[in-house]
Amino acid sequence: MTYYTINESMARRAKEMMSYSDYKEGSATADYRAQVDRAVEIAERQKRRVDPMYHEKIDHLLDLYARKLAENLNKHYEIMTRCPSVLVAGPSNFPIRKKEKQNAADDKNHREYQEIHGILEKIRGVGLGGISGDDPDALEKLRRKLTSLEKAQERMKAANAAIRMKDTQAGDAKLKELGYSPEDIKALREPDFMGRVGYPAFALSNNNANIHRIRERIAALKKQKEKGDAGGWEFDGGRVEVNTTENRLQIFFDEKPDADLRAELKGEGFRWAPSQGAWQRQLTDNAFRAARRIKAIAPAA
Repeated sequence: MTYYTINESMARRAKEMMSYSDYKEGSATADYRAQVDRAVEIAERQKRRVDPMYHEKIDHLLDLYARKLAENLNKHYEIMTRCPSVLVAGPSNFPIRKKEKQNAADDKNHREYQEIHGILEKIRGVGLGGISGDDPDALEKLRRKLTSLEKAQERMKAANAAIRMKDTQAGDAKLKELGYSPEDIKALREPDFMGRVGYPAFALSNNNANIHRIRERIAALKKQKEKGDAGGWEFDGGRVEVNTTENRLQIFFDEKPDADLRAELKGEGFRWAPSQGAWQRQLTDNAFRAARRIKAIAPAA
């Protein structure tokens, strides 16, 4: 874990401006590192819950939290040096307006501090949601999820076959080979409220339905990618491009489109992306159809 630098001299000055009590050397850094260490615990706990393919994203969010937290705390200390406390400076000729500006700046900084802590909630949610087609790595993630579901299906079938064996000891030995612990085996052999043992039919049915759903999503994304790889087209005044890296269908204009065309673009789901210098929307079959409906940019027949 990378810790970022806390400005100890600024923290000491802030303390002196706000209080008569002595500053404990290194206390600002210690407080910062304690917060980061708690974030590390959250990240490690989340890694144990999710597929390893999400670990890199968790590490990225953790580093982002540590960096932004250090920046925010250093900003807080700097703000606190702008004007002393009335208890330190005394009420005579106290710069009230300057203090009001300091308080406003610190309030804004505190709101940013709360937003930074929202990163921890993002870490807690990594890997627990679905896989968005907007994700550039969606195909790879879906393939890995499909493999996991297929392995689970085969394991459940094999477990049920072992439980049905007349020789219980042999069945338990087979379950052990499949990776089940003694506690797992006991739970599998425990009848449910309907007297069923092992995995119920609905568990296999639901998992199988998920397998078919993921296969269909993979096929659709592959088709979309193949279509995307075919490229876009040029029109009078610009071009349509497929950006598979960003997973976007992008429209570039030589000149800024007029108000009517901008309204039409928005009506078809395209949004202006300053970072790309293009009007764009998620790369889907619907995106191609939407682009072709816009007469000003439609490809020639």
